[in-house]
Amino acid sequence: MTRRTAALLFAWLAGAMAAPADARERSILWTVEGRHNTVYLLGSIHVLRADDAELPEAAAEAYVDAEQLVMEIDMDDASVADPAAVLEEMQRIAMLPEGQSLRTVMGADYAAVEAGTAQAGLDAALLDRFAPWFVATTLLQLELAKRGFAAEFGIEQRLAARAVADRKPIQGLETPAQQFGVLAGLPLPLQKRFLLMTLEESADLDHELDDLLRAWQRGDADALARLLSAEFEDFPELYRPLTEDRNRAWIAKLTDLLDDEDDYLVVVGALHLVGRNSVVELLEQRGYDVEQQ
Repeated sequence: MTRRTAALLFAWLAGAMAAPADARERSILWTVEGRHNTVYLLGSIHVLRADDAELPEAAAEAYVDAEQLVMEIDMDDASVADPAAVLEEMQRIAMLPEGQSLRTVMGADYAAVEAGTAQAGLDAALLDRFAPWFVATTLLQLELAKRGFAAEFGIEQRLAARAVADRKPIQGLETPAQQFGVLAGLPLPLQKRFLLMTLEESADLDHELDDLLRAWQRGDADALARLLSAEFEDFPELYRPLTEDRNRAWIAKLTDLLDDEDDYLVVVGALHLVGRNSVVELLEQRGYDVEQQ
C-alpha cells in the first residue's frame, strides 16, 4: 500500500490547477482533429483553492474556440447544480442493506474508523448506516476542505458558469449516480480496504497533493502517468473501475464528437488522459492524432 492513493483519489473526486503560463512548458490539454472540427481534451483535478483562480491560458483559448463543452457530468443540469440534491442521491446509493451497519461490516477495524472520524470532528455513529466507500470519501473531502479546496473554486464550476452566460451548451459523459456507483459497486472487502487506506494516508496528504499539483502545473503527463501506474500496481481493483473502465465507456461518445461540425472542449479528470488505456491512448488506437499543447 502506497501513500499516493488519497492524492490520486483527490484527482478523481473532482478543477484544474491554474499556473502562470511561463511556469510550465506544456499544459494538461490535448487537441484532436476531427473531419471538420477540433476537440480539446483538458485534464482537471475538480477542486481548487480560492487563490488559484486564474484559468490556464491554453484552457481559456480552447474555451473561446469551442462551441460546446463536455464534462464528466452536465454541470448545467438543474439536479447537478443543487448540492443538496446531489448529496441526497449520493447518500441514497451509499446506504448499507437493511440489517448491516458500518460497525458490523468493519468488524475489528471499526476502532480505527472511530478514531479517524473523531479526529475529523465527526461522530462515527452518524455514519453507521453508510457503506465504507462513502465514509472514506466523506473523510477525504473534509481533509481537502481543511486545506481550502472546494468545488466552487474549481475550473468546471467556473467554466460551467461562463458557458451558461455565453449560452454554450454543456453535455455530460455520465450522471452523478453513475459516478457514485463506481465505488458503490466495489465488493465490501475492497471498500473496507479503501476506507482503512484513507485513514492511514490522511497525515501524508499535503506532500502527495503537492506532488500531484506540481505535475499538473508543469503539464508533466509522464509524472502523472507514473503516479497512476504505481497505484494500479497496488490496488488495480479500485483504479481499473475509476479510470480505465470509465475511459472505455466514454470513448464512443468522444469519437462521435469528432464527426461533428462544432468544436468541443472536453473537461475530465487529468488521470483519465494519461497512462495506459487513457482517453488519449484509446483515441490514438483508433487512428486519431492527439497532440499535447
